[in-house]
Amino acid sequence: MFDSVAPILPVRDLDAALDRYRDLGFTAHAYEGPQRYGFVERDGVALHLTESPGHDPATTDTAVYLYVGDADAVYAEWAGATGHLHQPRDTPWGLREFSYVDPDGTLHRVGSWLAPPSQP
Repeated sequence: MFDSVAPILPVRDLDAALDRYRDLGFTAHAYEGPQRYGFVERDGVALHLTESPGHDPATTDTAVYLYVGDADAVYAEWAGATGHLHQPRDTPWGLREFSYVDPDGTLHRVGSWLAPPSQP
C-alpha cells in the first residue's frame, strides 16, 4: 500500500524557491543538514526541492499536477506569483485547470474536477 508521494523538483536557488512557495501558500523549510534541500507542504500535498545551481529553466521538462478543490480560487490566490500564470479553462478531460511556470521552469498544472470522476 502506498501512503503518499513527494515529487523532487530542481531549483537554482533554494532560498528563493522556498520563499516563492511560501508566497503560494505552502509551508516551507530547508533541510537542516549540509545538503541544499527543502520541503514544502500545503493541505497534505508535499513537494521536495533540491538545489541544483546548474539547472537550466530553459531546457527543463519538470512538471507536477496539483489537484485542488477550486482551481479558480487558487488561480486568484496565485495572481501575483513570479513566473508565468495562464488563465483557467475547462478541458475536454473534465477538469477546470490553469498552469503556472515558475522561474526555475517547472510547470505546475493545477486543476479541479468539473464533475466527480467516475470510478472504474
